Amino acid sequence: MAEVEKREEFIEEVPEKEEKIYVASKWKLMWWRFRRNKLAIAGLVVLIIFYIIAAFCEFFAPYDPYKYDVRYVLAPPQRIHFVDEHGFHLRPFVYAYKMDIDPNTLRRIYSEDKTRKYPIKFFVRGHEYKLLGLFKTDIHLFGVEGDGHIFLFGTDSLGRDVFSRVIYGTRISTTVGLVDIFLSFLFGIIIGGISGYYGGPFDIIIQRIIEILRSIPTLPLWMALSAAVPANWSPVKVYFAISIILSFIGWTGLAREVRSKFLSLREEDFVTAAKLAGASEGRIIFRHLLPSFLSHIIASLTLSIPGMIIGETSLSFLGLGIRPPAISWGVLIQDAQNFRTVALAPWLLLPVVFVILVVLSFNFVGDGLRDAADPYAR
Repeated sequence: MAEVEKREEFIEEVPEKEEKIYVASKWKLMWWRFRRNKLAIAGLVVLIIFYIIAAFCEFFAPYDPYKYDVRYVLAPPQRIHFVDEHGFHLRPFVYAYKMDIDPNTLRRIYSEDKTRKYPIKFFVRGHEYKLLGLFKTDIHLFGVEGDGHIFLFGTDSLGRDVFSRVIYGTRISTTVGLVDIFLSFLFGIIIGGISGYYGGPFDIIIQRIIEILRSIPTLPLWMALSAAVPANWSPVKVYFAISIILSFIGWTGLAREVRSKFLSLREEDFVTAAKLAGASEGRIIFRHLLPSFLSHIIASLTLSIPGMIIGETSLSFLGLGIRPPAISWGVLIQDAQNFRTVALAPWLLLPVVFVILVVLSFNFVGDGLRDAADPYAR
């Protein structure tokens, strides 16, 4: 009897699920398909975390990224401890540095001074800043009190906290891709739409321009355009100049995709019906053609963001992109250009890990969106 009741409940649930699928919108179907991709969901969670850090980097960073201390030049990362000579502690702590000079190489050698212990606390007071540029406060997520320091990623050649600089660099390195994508989206949609919808001489001229741009080697083109940025510009101006430069190069692929879609859709029945109904060309393009493959465009844009981030990092690493005192991951990696620094302070390469994490996360999310863009495919 129990088996019969379970079978009847299952039979009732199946039509309800099918009806739910039939009446669902395309965006809902895309979300259902996207969330089945575990790697895409994991990548989305990682990206959300990084963008939260970018928005509130002053709060998450324990120290002022520009403050230097000659007492802690190229100090290694501090270890977090839970156990000392008295046993286990629920509150983690770090030991202070003890610095000695090697008599042969005159190199600084840091070790733990176990006579000075500093508990790690949350919501501690530190340097003053404006949260989101609006609210003045001095509360930081974590830190140590008194005259102690906590250098999770060590310090650089000027004694600045690498962890705080990585946190601050998240803001520029992750948002530069969004600015580039927005500009590339505008260029690609407008230029590719004109090329595909109108055709004729417009199509010929635009396609030749695209072919010329795509035939130029990427790195020399970046270097030439970046060298045109005046050296006396402020970091903000350089930031927007780099964004425009990267978007100037990145719109060609999207324009080709939009053109091919317009060529295949402009003779469809729904476009003809819109023309007979008296719809303007702008309405046909933005209300009928673009929405029909908007999900594909979103997936393509998501997959192109990693290229923008790597482009900014590469330019800044070469000294042609974001320049100090502005902070980006590329600027931080620039400190590890020589082998001597890498050999003595390998922790200066830690920003590379964050670049890899963000790029992989965007690729996972882009793959998930690309698969979800066709929710009816198996």
